Amino acid sequence: MPIRIDDELPAKQSLELENIFVMSNKRADMQDIRPLNIIILNLMPTKIETETQLLRLLSNSPLQTNVELLQVVSHKSKNTSQEHMLKFYKTFDEIKDNKYDGMIITGAPLADFEFEEVDYWEELCKIFEWTKTNVYSTLHLCWGAFASLYYHYGLHPHRLEKKRFGVFAHRSLDFTHPLMRGLDDIFYVPHSREWELSTSDIAMVKDLQIISYSDVAGVHIVSDMECRNIFITGHSEYDRNTLAKEYFRDLSKGLDIDKPVNYFPNDDINLVPLMNWRCAGNLIFSNWLNYFVYQKTPYDLSEL
Repeated sequence: MPIRIDDELPAKQSLELENIFVMSNKRADMQDIRPLNIIILNLMPTKIETETQLLRLLSNSPLQTNVELLQVVSHKSKNTSQEHMLKFYKTFDEIKDNKYDGMIITGAPLADFEFEEVDYWEELCKIFEWTKTNVYSTLHLCWGAFASLYYHYGLHPHRLEKKRFGVFAHRSLDFTHPLMRGLDDIFYVPHSREWELSTSDIAMVKDLQIISYSDVAGVHIVSDMECRNIFITGHSEYDRNTLAKEYFRDLSKGLDIDKPVNYFPNDDINLVPLMNWRCAGNLIFSNWLNYFVYQKTPYDLSEL
């Protein structure tokens, strides 16, 4: 089924080349159905790459979705043109009176900063608070998950001695949970982070449940009991070469970076990485859209 985005968004061409059904606004307006309204707060510096990755996952569902892109105005993107931001991204003031079935808040490369030191922290807190009344279910990714857990529950992540970098095996801690439906007993997820969540800290919050876990990478998915907020520490949306790009970028900067584990075949950086996390990523996002957005959100969003 189709995903509805702006006709001129750069991701559109990439998705169509992959035979993903991208619907034009004109065609979508002629259909007599109520599509899901999803908004993505994109905090990643590589905006266009992240847009394409997330739209690819959102499109792998029988549900038609309208997708909007949101930016923070208290921070100016250095890696994406202002023309792109002005053309395709909205500000919080422009959407704050809207209601959405679902929202995705991405990660950001901000592990070296305390949350309150981030230049758009105050604006982000307003958005976190706004989601309580204007979004049915919000999916938080990596830094976005850590920041949201800190804001909503006062949980502070713990800094790792070494960056958790690579592709790791995971298992479900609740096989009956709809978000885990269809996943294999062992599934793989890329990670690229310098923080982790403590299971003991999460256990102190009655409203939170750890859904999936890795014996090496630690806590993966946490949810509140109503699944209105889901927090994911990994990057199921990553492309085949995303970790490689991060690795070679850091090497070129002279940073102390280890090779991503379980990623390059035979640990040889000259070989093309095997992508073994695509199916799990598609299932997690599809399950979220189906069970916690489509089946839960009121048909009339004004009643949210």
